[in-house]
Amino acid sequence: MDNRPALPPEIARRRTFAIISHPDAGKTTLTEKFLLFGGAIQMAGQVRAKGEARRTRSDFMQMEKDRGISVSASAMSFDFKNFRFNLVDTPGHSDFSEDTYRTLTAVDAAVMVIDGAKGVESQTRKLFEVCRLRDLPILTFCNKMDRESRDTFEIIDEIQENLAIDVTPASWPIGVGRDFLGCYDLLRDRLELIDRADRNRVAESIAIDGLDDPKIADHVPPHLLEKLREEVEMARELLPALDPQAVLEGHMTPIWFGSAINSFGVRELMEGIGTYGPEPQVQKAQPREIAPEEGKVAGFVFKVQANMDPKHRDRVAFVRMASGHFERGMKLTHVRTKKTMAISNPVLFLASDRELADEAWAGDIIGIPNHGQLRIGDTLTEGEMLRVAGIPSFAPELLQTCRAGDPMKAKHLDKALSQFAEEGAAKVFKPTFGSGFIVGVVGALQFEVLASRIEMEYGLPVRFEPSQFTSARWMAGDKAAVDAFAAKNKQHVATDNDGDLVYLTRMQWDIDRVERDHPEIRLTATKEMMV
Repeated sequence: MDNRPALPPEIARRRTFAIISHPDAGKTTLTEKFLLFGGAIQMAGQVRAKGEARRTRSDFMQMEKDRGISVSASAMSFDFKNFRFNLVDTPGHSDFSEDTYRTLTAVDAAVMVIDGAKGVESQTRKLFEVCRLRDLPILTFCNKMDRESRDTFEIIDEIQENLAIDVTPASWPIGVGRDFLGCYDLLRDRLELIDRADRNRVAESIAIDGLDDPKIADHVPPHLLEKLREEVEMARELLPALDPQAVLEGHMTPIWFGSAINSFGVRELMEGIGTYGPEPQVQKAQPREIAPEEGKVAGFVFKVQANMDPKHRDRVAFVRMASGHFERGMKLTHVRTKKTMAISNPVLFLASDRELADEAWAGDIIGIPNHGQLRIGDTLTEGEMLRVAGIPSFAPELLQTCRAGDPMKAKHLDKALSQFAEEGAAKVFKPTFGSGFIVGVVGALQFEVLASRIEMEYGLPVRFEPSQFTSARWMAGDKAAVDAFAAKNKQHVATDNDGDLVYLTRMQWDIDRVERDHPEIRLTATKEMMV
């Protein structure tokens, strides 16, 4: 890694990252404040806004607005100081883990948000594991310090123990809950104070000369000051110092404390992302890796979102640029079909406002509207047959049969479901035997999301009914053997959206039996989203 050439300045200033957290740790609020400081929006909306006053910008699907949760990962680009931030929002609900997992293949770092009162929660742990698999650098933001929260050392210990990563404090909170006054910036020896009057304004930062500077006493009451001096001294002795290289390698995470809703600590975190976050990284691909500084353009699709604009039945493929300098109107090769596509109307996302992207550099995320040619895992290049590796597709854990409320509309249902399958929102299996579709998802909430979207976007009421099957496995092996096996076990066999054969099982015993009696056939729980 060390002997790589310096990146062109336009690429080097990009920071592409995702925010991961447990539901309700305050991720959407933090995203809003990022946009606010990046000058992308004038006033941050609150997730549970009163009436239509100001809906948060990053949630655009009806169901998200109703429930106040982020369901689909959206991307936003904005400038901050001399950096270009590309923020990919990940759904926090565990039901959307697959979408989240794929999103994490498209970023170079993650910002982990934890709730000061709750510490590390289950969903955070899961997402963290995924970051670990890819050695993603992680920066931590401990939110909600303006509520009653736990002891600072306790929070840091919990992260170190649960997530097995070194934690180094970048700031230290002064007071907690009602007494929360702000933070002491350990990296720059400054006092950052909260402005309670105006939540959208950032309070002042006061330059001081170490914690013994008598000026501090003007701003911090004596009992809090004593505690602050004591804790910071302990922290400096007990906790490791910030090592930028260890952060880039994913072994250490700096932690900032703050309150996103009060806009507090957010700017310091953003400066931290600029200073310690990684530049666009090399992407793994076959037959060779793709380096960001290469002159030729390459990018890969990590998400497909249908019907982003309900008035137009469009599908937007989210593409992470892996190398080069892309310009609107370029002709790129779609590696899977070997066809050339002219990219004439790529979009940049500024929350839910889209604008045409005239250019994009390695590290950026652009949307390419298309009619279903682009699928998750597809690679676009300037002619070279490269395929980005490692975008997985998981076997669903829940299966239900889906039927249209009106039998005459079965054909429309076919279309709607195949669209969601392409988007990666669900797996759709067509049994070789019998009618109807079997829909597989990773979490139960997804059935509700699907039913509501099919009704809203296609005007089709549908019912989901329990299915006799509990899991699905892709079949691999010698084609003749697989076909012969499929012909014998028709009642268990279905095809997925790509036409691949799937074995539907009722219990683990079915899988064991196939593995025992048919060693020539492999049943797998994942398949790479590639050709």
